Amino acid sequence: MRPELILWDWNGTLLDDVQLCEDALNRLLARFGYPQRYDREQYRAIFGFPVQDYYARAGFDFARHSFDELARSFMEDYIPASAACPLLDGAREALEAFRAAGLRQVILSASPLGTLRSQAEARGVDGYFDELLGLGDIYAKSKVDLGLQYLRRSGFDPRRAVMLGDTTHDWEVAQALGVRCVLQSGGHQPPEVLRRTGAPVASGLREAVPMILGRA
Repeated sequence: MRPELILWDWNGTLLDDVQLCEDALNRLLARFGYPQRYDREQYRAIFGFPVQDYYARAGFDFARHSFDELARSFMEDYIPASAACPLLDGAREALEAFRAAGLRQVILSASPLGTLRSQAEARGVDGYFDELLGLGDIYAKSKVDLGLQYLRRSGFDPRRAVMLGDTTHDWEVAQALGVRCVLQSGGHQPPEVLRRTGAPVASGLREAVPMILGRA
């Protein structure tokens, strides 16, 4: 069935913030007195959702510092530094290809809505999207909740929607929404982790587009 709607993840799928997140994790470890540091491969191996579990895998001791304290400190570093993050390779071409194919495009992100809007506008891609869905909406409690509300409101048949993301959590969201899922391995998790979901896995956005449009 040909898709009519692309539900885009943002971080690690359109916004190339993997290096920043690795660096910010290492700065967070240093700031709170932990000796361990992670390179890109090690970071991608431990990253995942819930974020609290990922922080535990990174070695943070919540008895010493609460998760809330650590998360706030991370975001105080991440948000201003993210201004320098580029779009992922092939992102503009993918957005243009889906637009040319007549698909509606929506960002479905766990990012705060204000941050998501400013990041998309700063990169000149906000015009590709019918809607930006980010946390902070007073009616939503999760990415799944946001997606379900959008599908109900828009009247889209979930069978004609595709979630495009870079983590196993995006697959979990897609399952909860009843939509197809394509994952790309150029983001926060490596291909071997993504393949465990059983979803199609592309090496990047350039490969993901024909997989979704049925031109592979």
